[in-house]
Parts: sequence; C-alpha cells; structure tokens
Amino acid sequence: MLDQIHLLAAVTVLGVLEQAYFFLQVIYARRVFGISPPKISGPPEFERIFRAQVNSSEYFPIFLALLWQAGLFFHQGLAAALGLLYLYARYCYFMGYRTSSSERLAPIYFSTGVLWILIAASALGILHFFLSHYVGLNILQLLTA
Repeated sequence: MLDQIHLLAAVTVLGVLEQAYFFLQVIYARRVFGISPPKISGPPEFERIFRAQVNSSEYFPIFLALLWQAGLFFHQGLAAALGLLYLYARYCYFMGYRTSSSERLAPIYFSTGVLWILIAASALGILHFFLSHYVGLNILQLLTA
C-alpha cells in the first residue's frame, strides 16, 4: 500500500513546508513594517506578501484533494510530478507577487493550468474506476484491443 502513495505523501510534505515558509514570510514582513496582528493593511509591500500567502493558503486544500485523487485513481507518478510543478509555480507566484502585483500573473496562470490537468486526471481515473467496477466496462482494455 505505501509503495502506491509514497510519492503523493512526499509532495504533500513539501507543500506543507512551502505553506510554512509563506507563513513565516508574513511574520517577517509584519516585523519589518511594524504591523501587528490582527491588522492586515499597511504598505503595499506588506499587503502583497500577505495576499500572496493568503491566496496560496486558499488554494492549498484544493491542490491536496486533486493531488491525492489523481494519484490514487489515475497515476501516482504523474500526479506527483504535476504536484511538484504546482508547488514550484506557487513559489514563483509568491516571489513574483512580493516584488510586484503584475509579476504574479504568469505563475498563477501556470499553477491554475496544472490544477486543471489534475482535475482531468482525477475525473478520468474516477470515471474509469466506476465504469470498470460497477458497469464491468474496462476502457483500457477496449483502447488496447
């Protein structure tokens, strides 16, 4: 069982570490700009860092759900590779947004594209499971025949 999920688990841990890094960047920015919680407004430099962290946190549960569904129902290796691409795009998004709001656009579009691929892989894998398990129709056998 573990050999079927170890790559997904590793990408999940990397994602959690990335989220922790983003969170620490907000703490550091609060100290630099003198903004104590619960305030969320301040200089544009702080607000961009704060928004980048919040936006990344908002998408993280969606990413995790899709990563695991695609990995369990479609292919673990492909899902893990897409997961690494997504995490890299999110890192680029964070660093770009930190610099300027316009530099966040390319990485956010790329990470969204990766999420759409994970959605497609999840949907295809789940559809294949339902068709083969409940209807007795194995699409893979039909395609190779």
